[in-house]
Amino acid sequence: MLFKNHGQIIESGQTSELKKARKDVLDIFTAAISAVDPYKVVKSRFDGKKIITDKEEIDLSVFKNVFLVGFGKASVGMADAVCDSIDVKKGVIINNDKNRIADTDKIDTFVGGHPTPDKNSMIGTEKVLEIVDGCKKDDILIVLISGGGSSLLCKPKVNLRDFQITNDLLLKSGANIKEVNTVRKHISFVKGGQLVKRCKCRVVSLIISDIVGDPIEFIASGPTCPDSTTYLDAHNVLKKYTLLEKTPSSVIKLLDDGMRGVISETPKKDDTVFKKVLNFIVANNQVACKAALEKAEEIGYKNMLLTNSLTGEAKHVGKFLVDKALNYHDEKVKDIVFVSGGETTVTIKGNGRGGRNQEMVLGAIKLLAGSNIVFACISTDGIDGKSDAAGAIADGYTMDKANKKYLDPKKFLENNNSYEFFKDLDDLLITGSTGTNVMDIQLLVKYYKK
Repeated sequence: MLFKNHGQIIESGQTSELKKARKDVLDIFTAAISAVDPYKVVKSRFDGKKIITDKEEIDLSVFKNVFLVGFGKASVGMADAVCDSIDVKKGVIINNDKNRIADTDKIDTFVGGHPTPDKNSMIGTEKVLEIVDGCKKDDILIVLISGGGSSLLCKPKVNLRDFQITNDLLLKSGANIKEVNTVRKHISFVKGGQLVKRCKCRVVSLIISDIVGDPIEFIASGPTCPDSTTYLDAHNVLKKYTLLEKTPSSVIKLLDDGMRGVISETPKKDDTVFKKVLNFIVANNQVACKAALEKAEEIGYKNMLLTNSLTGEAKHVGKFLVDKALNYHDEKVKDIVFVSGGETTVTIKGNGRGGRNQEMVLGAIKLLAGSNIVFACISTDGIDGKSDAAGAIADGYTMDKANKKYLDPKKFLENNNSYEFFKDLDDLLITGSTGTNVMDIQLLVKYYKK
């Protein structure tokens, strides 16, 4: 069972209709996350000794050795799928969960820090580079990339502490993931196409996307992809979010040197190294949302996809989604599920606990009051912000429950403390690490109220 507090979430509903709607939400989320299981999506791309993609088929039998490296929250499942499909000479992966280890002695698993890289991230990265540097021209390197890779694959051009400070400033600033990764690329030796610059052989990257629109150059900061951004772009991100004076001087000097041409830019699309590289998306948010829609239909709901590219400030986006559901009227439809996906941001001003999914639901609590709507948001990796929850769920009775416990949603929002708010109401969604990551999914169930 995906949800560790499955029964508690259902029983928190105040009526029989609500209990059913809450159960349906959990079933739909479960189907969505199962559809992007890293083992299944990678295994499906192997046919004998061939990798099958929509772009081309790669015959692995023509290469002397197959080597493997991977980094990201889904790297263990992805690596197990490869090793169960073909003979891998040697491999190294870096993930963020000490309880997930590759199921073969041919793959060494390292556990790094996320969302802030640590020394273990750097140790794992050095081992990845040993594999990459050791590949010969007649070998092939399979690179497994998934969300979290920007933190887990870490070889900074500045000292680790300065990199960590810069990383944390960006994550708290409200910058979107493309902006964050633009800076990360330019203070790294391995991101922004720099990883494959070191490789002599053919490279195939299988990627699970965790960014809206699946821009390969920004997923895990694009270590196997040409980089369209520059040192100037990175500098401008820090300037936009008024971080220049807060950012360590070593980072500012590095970016200045890059803008002046003292140090070389990240490799661009005209670099011949990329002729030997195939990058391919094996799973994304669309796959998860499609499975959610299908499950909703299976259990009797009309379904509607709102968007796969949801962005914006979480607490405002939550209101937008609930407003959409409230204002949908069709006399022929009694029960409907609205599905959306994407990744919002949170501008942190308080010192509470939570994440963008919990904050999205909290922002809409008052709007939900008295309605026949269940609203739930979940991070598909099972980790929402710096908390042990994947997300949160609320309905038309949540505001009443909060009032009885003297919980003021406005104060919790101001302190970015959505976790404590929903913990007190038994409305956190707890899954633990799911081993995959395709951003977030939002569900709104509008049910018939007798």
